[in-house]
Amino acid sequence: MAEKRKTEKTGGAGKPAETQANPATFAKAPGFLAGSWEREPVVLSTRVRLARNLASLPFPRQASAAQKREVLESCAKAFASLPPHKSGTLHDISKLGREERTLLVESHLISKELAEAGDAAVFLSHDQTCSVMINEEDHLRIQVVHGGSRLAKAWKSANELDDVLCHAIRFAFSPRLGYLTACPTNLGTGMRASFMLHLPGLVISGQMERICRALGTAGITVRGWLGEGSDAAGSIFQISNQHTLGHSEKAISQQLEGWLHEITQQETNARLRLLESDNLRLFDQISRAFGLLRNAILLTSAEAMGALSLMRLGCDLGLLPPGLRSTVDRLLIEAQSAHIQSTHDARNSRAEDSCRAMLIRRKFLQVPEPAFHRLMEL
Repeated sequence: MAEKRKTEKTGGAGKPAETQANPATFAKAPGFLAGSWEREPVVLSTRVRLARNLASLPFPRQASAAQKREVLESCAKAFASLPPHKSGTLHDISKLGREERTLLVESHLISKELAEAGDAAVFLSHDQTCSVMINEEDHLRIQVVHGGSRLAKAWKSANELDDVLCHAIRFAFSPRLGYLTACPTNLGTGMRASFMLHLPGLVISGQMERICRALGTAGITVRGWLGEGSDAAGSIFQISNQHTLGHSEKAISQQLEGWLHEITQQETNARLRLLESDNLRLFDQISRAFGLLRNAILLTSAEAMGALSLMRLGCDLGLLPPGLRSTVDRLLIEAQSAHIQSTHDARNSRAEDSCRAMLIRRKFLQVPEPAFHRLMEL
């Protein structure tokens, strides 16, 4: 059950937020990668998502085209009432090309489902740390993403935006069930919190299957790099709460943070065991990946993700400069297919692989080779 009921607040209107498409903006690394926050060995980012629906209209999958357009119009008016520091731009999905939509998916700003939806839109804050998907599975999916393990900050931002929107939109709410959602697992608070984790130690040591089973039993969902249905490219996983009904926002946060602490400890121990059992092989993997990124002429997305993962691990172990982490984190996004195609005008797979290799070679040109002498100190 949600901790506070905000759906009685209605009213507020104004001119719809301006709708425009700016592909150049989409090709930049998303806002959660920017800023001066300290990069962490395990946690790449934190996300809080709130599912909300308009009280007077059916869920998107049961709604007619006219009803979906009514949702869009109501949301546009609501976004127009946002204060300047929360303002942004509303993008009509149907007016974006496939490349622009894929850019948004790769940047974790929209889902694959929204990218294929009709009569849908996404509202993006100017710093791209906040996005609101309209007419995906629910009428609104409010999500805030911040770099590192900053769950309290992400929740605060999402909750503040929810507070503002509920003045302009009457959300579907039941005193018994909480916020009503298209999927029963989101009933109650409608809140999904998640962490994006880099877990190379557990992957290399073959322990991820065991970890996933334990998390599933505890009500925690494990997904890949791009969410549901995606692979864990680069040893990157997303963990989130499975259920919301009967759990407060505080309880959900505490449960997820408890499991984050456990997984971080397991990953740390896995890395230590790898160093103790066969540090030469681990260093060889990192060194080979460095050579690939520094010298490759053609580089696929999968190759880049795997090698960049090992570079991040090298930073964590002190074999590479710690400042390289921020470069690697940006490349995890900027080396994705749509980003390469957009920024380098690569129109076939061979050109894409060539441009990706060139991009990464340039980024690693001045990076010193892995410090082999540090191996003796580990």
